[in-house]
Amino acid sequence: MQMSGIPFGTTDWADVPATEHPGESGVARWRTRQFGDIRVRMVDYSPGYVSDHWCVKGHILLCLEGELHTTLEDGRTFTLTPGMSYQVADKAEPHRSQTAKGAKLFIVD
Repeated sequence: MQMSGIPFGTTDWADVPATEHPGESGVARWRTRQFGDIRVRMVDYSPGYVSDHWCVKGHILLCLEGELHTTLEDGRTFTLTPGMSYQVADKAEPHRSQTAKGAKLFIVD
């Protein structure tokens, strides 16, 4: 990832408007900042959220609150709790996530 043309700045995520993205069940609320080709998000998944698609986008994802279960297309599953992260490249391993309790994530992609 090449990061250029981004001046120093701070973000108060409470001031960034949220957009709602329904899942197969539940909803994801994204607060998004765009810096050139880099998207940075604070994402809140509601309790009971289940993704409605297999994602092929690369991410660096940090779990801040709650618990997130991610399944890879090959059947492997991973659970993130606060302080844990995962990283995956574009088109490397399709994945989808769900949470029974809800989760708050910081995502760069």
